Parts: sequence; structure tokens; C-alpha cells
Amino acid sequence: MTWTAPEIARTPQLLVGDERAVLHSLLTRGREILLWKCQGLTGELLAIRSVEPSTMSLLGLIRHMTEVERGWFRLRAAGEQLDYVYSSDTNPDGDFHDTDPEQAEADYARFVEEITLADKAIANLPLDHTILHPRSGADLSLRWIYLHMIEEYGRHAGHADLLRERIDGSVGYQ
Repeated sequence: MTWTAPEIARTPQLLVGDERAVLHSLLTRGREILLWKCQGLTGELLAIRSVEPSTMSLLGLIRHMTEVERGWFRLRAAGEQLDYVYSSDTNPDGDFHDTDPEQAEADYARFVEEITLADKAIANLPLDHTILHPRSGADLSLRWIYLHMIEEYGRHAGHADLLRERIDGSVGYQ
């Protein structure tokens, strides 16, 4: 039996609330949009790449955002000691380059799990919690990380729109 990405029931966006709740609502929206763009597709379809020389695919985006969630929320904000799943110093773009349609179900599940783990890791951290940026050494707040992640999902939602249209002509926003 061929695995197919499940349908996504999207959470209504929170339009009024405290800052943390609204930020989390917008982050959840970005996460769900990426999953929504994947729904109904098999591993083979998720692995279809855009246009050479790009190695971007919906499956690559799922893997990439697994790394991004893990990196910003768990590694940096929460200070957990763990490695990236798909990328390394010797293979920094493994999230995009090494997609395997046969592993799509596992990659998808890992992404969903990483979201849960990321949310749990930062649940008790205040928005003013600070860390050092890994490259610049500048102070960053958890608030900034939330905003950066919302931006990251927004950028990749556009990529996902184009990739999905290339795969099956599906366009639009629900």
C-alpha cells in the first residue's frame, strides 16, 4: 500500500489574545499550511523537485523545517544537546539533497513530532528569554525566534504553492 500524506484540519487563526498566544497561532498557521500543501500526495509526488539546479521539493521542505524547528526551538532556545536529523557539517543541505520517496512517511511523521517537541521545549520559557545568535553572537529573544519562524514558514509557503502547482495544478489558499 502506498502512503499518502493525510488531510489537514487547519486550526482557526487567533485574532485577539495575549502576545504569546497570537504568535503561537501564527506559527501554527504556517506549520499547517505546509502540511496542507502536502496532503493527498504520495512520497513520489512529494519528492518531485522544482526546476534545476534547485533540489527543492515538498519533501525537502518538510525535512528542512524539521531541522529549522529543531535548531531554533530545541537546540538554541531550550539549549537541548542534540544533532540535526538530516544535515551535518559535511552535508549541510542533506535536508533538501537526500530526499527519498520511500522515507516520506517517516520524514513527515518526524516533522509532526518535531513540532510537538519544539512546543514542549519552549513552553515554560518567557518571550524575553535570550540566547546568543549562533553566527553573529548577538542577543536574540524567544520573541524574535517566534517572529523569525513565522517569517520562515511564510517564505516557504510560497515555495510550497509553486511546487504543488507543478505537481498537480492545485492552486489557491483554503
